[in-house]
Amino acid sequence: MTGMRKPLPVRVAKTVTPTRLLSDVRALIARAREQTARTLDAGLVAAYWSVGDRIRREVLRDGRAEYGEQIVPTLSAQLLPDFGTGFSARNLFRMIRFAEVFPDVRIVATLSAQLGWSHFVEIIPLDGDLQRDFYAEMCRVERWSVRTLRSKIASMLYERTALSRKPARLARQELDALREADQMSPDIVFRDPYVLDFLGLKDTFDERDLEGAILREIERFLLELGTDFTFVARQKRISVGAADYHLDLLFYHRRLRCLVALELKLGKFQPADTGQVELYLRWLDEHERLEGEGPPVAIILCGGKDSEQVSLLRLDAKGIRVAEYLTDMPSRRVLAGKLHQAIRLAREQLARRQRPTETRGACGALVRPRVPSPVRRRTRR
Repeated sequence: MTGMRKPLPVRVAKTVTPTRLLSDVRALIARAREQTARTLDAGLVAAYWSVGDRIRREVLRDGRAEYGEQIVPTLSAQLLPDFGTGFSARNLFRMIRFAEVFPDVRIVATLSAQLGWSHFVEIIPLDGDLQRDFYAEMCRVERWSVRTLRSKIASMLYERTALSRKPARLARQELDALREADQMSPDIVFRDPYVLDFLGLKDTFDERDLEGAILREIERFLLELGTDFTFVARQKRISVGAADYHLDLLFYHRRLRCLVALELKLGKFQPADTGQVELYLRWLDEHERLEGEGPPVAIILCGGKDSEQVSLLRLDAKGIRVAEYLTDMPSRRVLAGKLHQAIRLAREQLARRQRPTETRGACGALVRPRVPSPVRRRTRR
């Protein structure tokens, strides 16, 4: 019959299979539980900080530590029946220490969005404000689990960064920038030495074996480098004139926004190694650097180095860092001794650079910069 409208097409709802429905519901429940747990944990952290701050101000003020040793166990005994083992005397002392080493409640509120109380339990006993703030901020930025945090502390990650070798004032500036603007500096990102015990390299091996082991364990290698590293290429071909070179490994760091060239050396670092790496950096800057990215940087990963020799080369200005790798994890005592010595040498070298320039006279005698004596006015008689 003419003039009649065609019936509109009927939309048939997609059939949801029981398996798909179950998967979706499970995902919704898991997400809700995760959000609830995060909110609960943040509230718990805030409560623990408030309890610790109140006890610290009211009981332990004016250095009354002996009184605190008496009152805290008594307070705990009264809280345990109502609130459980979370308020044992040991935990109350942790809360007091928590409020002492993190005195700014605003910083605690920001950190608690990513860190639970179990994270703070690992961080609180650490020595030094810089060390605690480093681990807390890295937990926040890289979303470390408690297990990962324990592993990083055990491997002395902070001591392996260039940040630990800097004067406290400069290190504090970089940590403040990380906290306030998520701005991560190279001295926070790069480490020395890198611990590559997970590669399983034993006895003798060559650079190709080392490279292959890294690629086989790329996930764990990236965890050691840092979570913001992404893998770009292996044996990156670099053509300069009629010559071809091959860069061992090429990475990209998302927060630094730059390419990171990694050159592997089995033996001890030699000054001649820097020439080829400089060539790689200039080529990457010319041919691979995209708009908005920073200049490429490089890591020469070697079996050993002379720290004074590396310092004299001033490689940081060229975007090159020299780091050792360890294929076996040494004992914490041995690693601590090695790192503390490196920190001491780095600070001494920095202090020498900041001293007034010294010169030698004609006979080789040391001539120090002359400090002008105060001018005295002559009085008229």
